[in-house]
Amino acid sequence: MQIRSSCSSLSGAVTVPGSKSHTIRALILACLAEGTSHIHNPLPSADCLSTAGAVPLMGASISFTDADGNVSDLWTVNGAGKNLHLPSDVVNAGNSGSLLYFLSPIAATFDGWSVFTGDESLRSRPVQHVVDVLTQLGAKAYCAIPGTNTCPLVIQGKISAGTVRTEGSVSSQYITGLMLAALRLDGTLELELSDPKETPYLTMTADWLTKAGAQVSMSPDFHHITVKGPLVPKAFDCTIPSDWEAVAFPLIAALISDSTVIIEHIDAGGTQGDDAIVDVLKQAGADVTLDAEKQTLTVCGMSHAKDGVGRLTTEHCPNGELHVNLSGYPDAICALAAIACFIEGTVVLEDIAVCRRKETDRIAVLTKELTKLGAAVKEESDRLTIYGHSPLLADGSANPAFNLHGATVESYKDHRVAMSLACMGLGMKEGQTVTVNDAECCAVSFPRFFEVMCTLGASFK
Repeated sequence: MQIRSSCSSLSGAVTVPGSKSHTIRALILACLAEGTSHIHNPLPSADCLSTAGAVPLMGASISFTDADGNVSDLWTVNGAGKNLHLPSDVVNAGNSGSLLYFLSPIAATFDGWSVFTGDESLRSRPVQHVVDVLTQLGAKAYCAIPGTNTCPLVIQGKISAGTVRTEGSVSSQYITGLMLAALRLDGTLELELSDPKETPYLTMTADWLTKAGAQVSMSPDFHHITVKGPLVPKAFDCTIPSDWEAVAFPLIAALISDSTVIIEHIDAGGTQGDDAIVDVLKQAGADVTLDAEKQTLTVCGMSHAKDGVGRLTTEHCPNGELHVNLSGYPDAICALAAIACFIEGTVVLEDIAVCRRKETDRIAVLTKELTKLGAAVKEESDRLTIYGHSPLLADGSANPAFNLHGATVESYKDHRVAMSLACMGLGMKEGQTVTVNDAECCAVSFPRFFEVMCTLGASFK
C-alpha cells in the first residue's frame, strides 16, 4: 500500500494503542501461569497477534475475539502452568523480535528440540547472541543455515541455572527472555552484562516478574541481574498502559504542523523509557504539556504554541546542539530523526548501534530516505547527525533555508520508518507530497494508524 502525505493542520483528541512491550510480556507470563488471566487493553498488532498464536504451542489457550469474530479489548489466557511443554510445532514469530528472543530461552528449558523462524525481515536479524547464552547454560543451539547468524534457529534443551556472561548491547530482548526462562529453572540464574542497553525494558521485565512473585535483583548499573526459580506464576488480571512508542508519532506530527492535539490515556507511570522523548523535544522549545493526573499529553505546534510561532531550535542547548543518548530507548530514533529535520540547528542521536539490528538497519535507512526529502544527514557507526531547519524564522515568517520537499520514499517494511516518513509529509510546504511505499507495515505496532490520524485532520491518502 502507498500512502500519500501532505501539509495538514491537526486538531482534536486521540488515544494510542496499548503498549506492545507490556502486551507481549503479559501474554507470555499468562502462558506460564496456572489459571486464567485477563488482559485488558492489549495491543492488537501483528507482533502481539503472533505471540497470541505462539503460546498455544506450549500448552496455553487464548481467546481474543468477540462474538462477531473481531479482535476484542479483553484477551483471556488459560495458562499452561505445570503442564507447560516444548513447542508442539515450529514457532513462526512473524516480524516479532520480542517473541523470538523472549520465547526461545523458555523453549530451551525443556528436553528436546525446538525451531524458531519468522518473516523475511526477522530472518535477517542476528541470533548468535542467543546461541551463545543458551550454550553457556548447557543447551545446544544452531543457525539452521550454515554460515549464517540468523533464523531458522534450532535449539536442543535443556538449560540449567547458572551464570551467563554476555554484552547485552545487541538487544535487551534476549536478556528478558533469559529472565523469563529463569522461572522454570531449579536455582538462581545470574546474568553478568558488560554493556547493557535498552535498560528501561529490563526494568519493565523485572517489574512484571516481581509482580508474579519472583525474586529478582538488579544492580543500579544493570551489569548484574539475578532471578531465582523455580516459580509457576499465578493467573492475573491486568490493564495494558498506552504505548509511548506509538505516542511519538502524533506528537511529532502536531509539532511540525499548525496544530493542537491532545493524546489521551497516557501512561504516566514511568514504566516505558520512550517517555523521555517529551523532555528531549522540550529542550528544542516544543510546547508539550503532560498532565499526569488527567493522563493527557497536550501538543501545540506552530501558531498554536504559547509564543504564537512554535519554532523548534537548538539555540538554547549546550553549544547550540541537541545531543540525545538513545541507548535506553532506541526505538525512538525514527520519530526523533524525522522531527530533527524541522528543528533549526544540529541534532545528534548517539549510542544507537543497536538500531542497525532492528527490523532494518535504521541508521542507514533513515540516512537514505531523509536525504531523498532534502535533509542534511551524517551517518556514523553509532551516531546520526541531522542538520535541520525550522520552516519559520524567529518572527514567524517563512525560513528561506527550509528546503525539505516531497518525494517517494521506502519504508523497507519497517513500521516505525513508515510512520515517521508519513508524518513528515504533514509538515511540508503546500503542494509537496511524501509518498511512502509498503505503508501497511504500520500495523505491526499501530493498527489503523492512518485512519486514527485522519480523524485529527491528517492528509493521508
